[in-house]
Amino acid sequence: MQNGPRTNMNARPPRPTSSFNARPKRWTSNAPRTEPKGFQNAQRNYEKYLALARAETLNGNTVDAENYYQYAEHYYRSMSSDPEAK
Repeated sequence: MQNGPRTNMNARPPRPTSSFNARPKRWTSNAPRTEPKGFQNAQRNYEKYLALARAETLNGNTVDAENYYQYAEHYYRSMSSDPEAK
């Protein structure tokens, strides 16, 4: 047991508020978007997993093919459920 004042080794000094205001805001943009950001990623992943499923089907591996089809279905549903993407 130590004698003397206890110090918290994990304590950080507080940040000045000016450091938060000096940062550029990445989420603000003046350019209009026609599609949500995640739509292209979902479409790309859908096509990727569909291609993987077809390749596994051709190889005769039905278990892995079904797994890839389920992933493709997930991304298909996420694309079609987005009202802004239509």
